[in-house]
Parts: sequence; structure tokens; C-alpha cells
Amino acid sequence: MSTTTLPQRTLARTNGWATAQVVINVLTAGAMATLMWASLLYAKDAANLAGVEQTAQRIFYIHIGCNVGAVLAFLVSLIGSIAYLITRKLDWDRVTQASIEVGTICALGTTLSGSLWAKPTWNTYWTWDPRLTSITITLLIYIAYLLFRNGIDNRQTRARFGSIYALIAFLSVPLTYFSARWFRSIHPVIMNGSNPDAQGGFGVGETMGHTLLVATVAFSLLFCSLMFQRWRQLRLEDRIEEIREEIE
Repeated sequence: MSTTTLPQRTLARTNGWATAQVVINVLTAGAMATLMWASLLYAKDAANLAGVEQTAQRIFYIHIGCNVGAVLAFLVSLIGSIAYLITRKLDWDRVTQASIEVGTICALGTTLSGSLWAKPTWNTYWTWDPRLTSITITLLIYIAYLLFRNGIDNRQTRARFGSIYALIAFLSVPLTYFSARWFRSIHPVIMNGSNPDAQGGFGVGETMGHTLLVATVAFSLLFCSLMFQRWRQLRLEDRIEEIREEIE
């Protein structure tokens, strides 16, 4: 291998990642713009709601979108942690870390948008309902992941700890999903089930269903865009640290 071949290949690989990032970013921007139009203009009003509740219902599409982004992120972190424990390749640990960081942001978005919807529906921004309590626990668990791993200096030890922690942390995700179905909850179950105790529920019509699909696609792309960018940044940080150690 010549001395000029490696830099050229490295440059080509870098340009490839940059091109892929631009493509994902453009698709994400288009999808999010479409979601804003669909949620505000295209989707019809919920027929069984009125007044402020009917207006607040449109937060539902962002709320569900954030949910999709969070679940997708935590699922990818699960896959990344298993892959690292099998292969011991640090790239998989970077995937896990990047996914959890993005997933935590999406989960915060879920909580915030839910609180904004809850005020006109439940007359309060917060109540210790099983669904709200479980999402809070999930958030705290993943925030703890970020705090704990930052306190470990050794790179391999940090990756191993993070992967094992991420495996256990994922158990809180299905608990959050099923909490409104398993326990007495006022949180509505919109899809694949019902809850007689729920307050503020509504049927999903055709335009609502279309908008939900757009929200799912848009936030999936948003997750991919943010996770991919963060993953590349973590690779560069590790590479800089390796070069620094070689110089020292």
C-alpha cells in the first residue's frame, strides 16, 4: 500500500459520511415541514372535543412523534449494547451513547408536550398517573446512564459498563408503554387498546391517521439525523484522544 493511498481512501470515506449526513438532514427538514403543515392544517379537528381541548389535541402529533423517536432511539441503543458486548468494537458503544442522548431529548419532548396537552384536558400540567410516573422513571434511568459513564476514565471499561447498563435500562421502555394498559390510568390509549378510566381520549380519523404516519416518518428521520451526527462526533473525539495519547 502506497503512502498516498491511505489518505485518499480516508478522504473518500469522510466525504461519503458527509454526503450521507447532508441527504439525511435534507430529508428530515422536508419531513418536519410536512408534519407541521399536516398537524396544523391538514388534520381535521377531533369531533368529540371542543374549545381549548380541541386546539390542544393537535399537540398529539408532536407528542406521538417524540414517542416514536424515543422508542426508536432506545431500541437502537439496545442493539448497539448487545453488538458491543459481542464484538467489543467501540463503534457500537458510540452508537449506544449517541442513541441514548437523542432518545433522552425525545423523551423530554414527550413529557413537555404531554404536559401542555394535560393542562386543558386534566386541568393540571402534571399528575402522578402511572404513565407519567413510568416515563419519569425511564428518563431518570437514561440520564443516570449519561452521568455514570462520564465518571469512568478507561475507554473500554466505560463502553462495557454503558452496554450492560443500557441492556438493563431498556426494561423500563416496555413498562412505560404498557403502564396505561396494565394500571388504573387516566392517560388515553389511542391505538391498539382502550382504557375506561382515560380522560381526553378521541378517535383517530383518516386525516389524523395520515398525519400520525407523517409524524412517525418525520421523527424517525430526525432521530437518524441527530444520532448519525452525534455518532460521527464521538468517533472524532475518540480519534483525537488516541492521537493525544500517541503524542504524549
